[in-house]
Amino acid sequence: MSLHIKGGTVVTAEKSVRADVITDGGSIVAVGEALETPGGAQVIDAGGCYVMPGGIDPHTHMELPFMGTVASEDFFTGTTAGVAGGTTMIIDFVIPGPQQDIMEAYHTWRGWAEKSAADYSFHVAITWWDETVKKAMQTLTEDYGVNSFKHFMAYKGAIMADDEILVNSFNQARELGAICTVHAENGELVFHLQQEMLKKGITGPEGHPLSRPPAVEGEAADRAIRIAQVLDVPLYVVHTSCEDALKAITRARHEGQRVFGEVLAGHLLVDDSVYRNPDPDFAAHHVMSPPFRPKHHQEALWRGLQSGMLQTTATDHCCFCTPQKQAGKDNFTLIPNGTGGVEDRMHVLWTHGVGTGRLTMNEFVAITSANAAKIFNIYPRKGTVEVGADADLVVWDPEKERTISKDTHHQNIDFNIFEGMTVKGINVVTVSQGNVVYKDGEVKTIRGAGRYINRPTFAPYYDAMKIGHKNNAPTAVSR
Repeated sequence: MSLHIKGGTVVTAEKSVRADVITDGGSIVAVGEALETPGGAQVIDAGGCYVMPGGIDPHTHMELPFMGTVASEDFFTGTTAGVAGGTTMIIDFVIPGPQQDIMEAYHTWRGWAEKSAADYSFHVAITWWDETVKKAMQTLTEDYGVNSFKHFMAYKGAIMADDEILVNSFNQARELGAICTVHAENGELVFHLQQEMLKKGITGPEGHPLSRPPAVEGEAADRAIRIAQVLDVPLYVVHTSCEDALKAITRARHEGQRVFGEVLAGHLLVDDSVYRNPDPDFAAHHVMSPPFRPKHHQEALWRGLQSGMLQTTATDHCCFCTPQKQAGKDNFTLIPNGTGGVEDRMHVLWTHGVGTGRLTMNEFVAITSANAAKIFNIYPRKGTVEVGADADLVVWDPEKERTISKDTHHQNIDFNIFEGMTVKGINVVTVSQGNVVYKDGEVKTIRGAGRYINRPTFAPYYDAMKIGHKNNAPTAVSR
């Protein structure tokens, strides 16, 4: 069935214009003023609203096996929560265990994701190295549409990538035309500081940020950036949480290096006082890595978004319920790391970004969808409203409000880091593949309706640059 979204203002990263949008067969087929409604089309009145691309969350972890448990959110419940908040695509992570066959892990995650209600794709983590890993990276880029590889510089003794792994993997990514991503924390320093905290008798959640100070993140970000500089490969730094890491990214970009920065909605709005809350369960629910920071880092991160030094926003959505978090009640290093947010990201960013004047509407679209689509090479299929693009859309009412609560959210977790926050400006309709999957509070998702989205490489990256290939380096991102 075709769909006619009528009477709204279309907002993309580049422009805002009064226009109708018509979709058919899962794609946008017309954008223009006062379009005639096709026969049999479903009509949505968008008067007084904005019509924007559905959000892309480039950093989620659905049903992740981690720290002796499994994240409570699966691919169906997680993508359903996403569309309830205006996000129509996620990029999740395949994370092989130490010495696990990379392709085996990839197929395992693909199997879990078949239940997704909205579109999805995968970054693949490189957690160890030998020639089979090198070959798997080639297979993934050539046959499975993977163009990004993740490297955890933290979590010593588990999935941490040391410098040898970074160098080998970065070099192979360069040859394949792929982009490298890093979780930037110095794992050796984190491990050392964790032991120091425990020796001092600091066993509660307050020990978590003390063992992962901003300098630990800043050092790792700078090291990864320098390795990428020497090997001439583009780099994407996930969940930038502090001024130290932002300064490393800013320096590199000013020197012309292709480095991109992601920031989490949580890191923009939640500060480290949560770890000193007298309720240990409350504090434990905020244990994630990197941790929430003192307030002055939040202002720096907002400035990073405003200046274009940070290009994307994400959630690192990785949910663990209270009984799971209580596994570390006597030792903060055993608290499963992760918080939720896939349902709330766009609402809190509109409220505290556009609503405060920090961001324009067009910049909001850039940081919630368009830039991720460009960096990970799925633009203009995703991240814009134009003929030929996927019909992933939100109708956004700038006047409508809701109050965030664990009691009403769709996320499969018994806590919400934005609990009690009233947001103004929310999606009233979400469209995925041309189908209305959320409208006026009613979720209409279908288990398994989500598609795996191939993301071609920039193949090879620098050859494409030299000839001006349409899949050129992912630098044409919007502020």
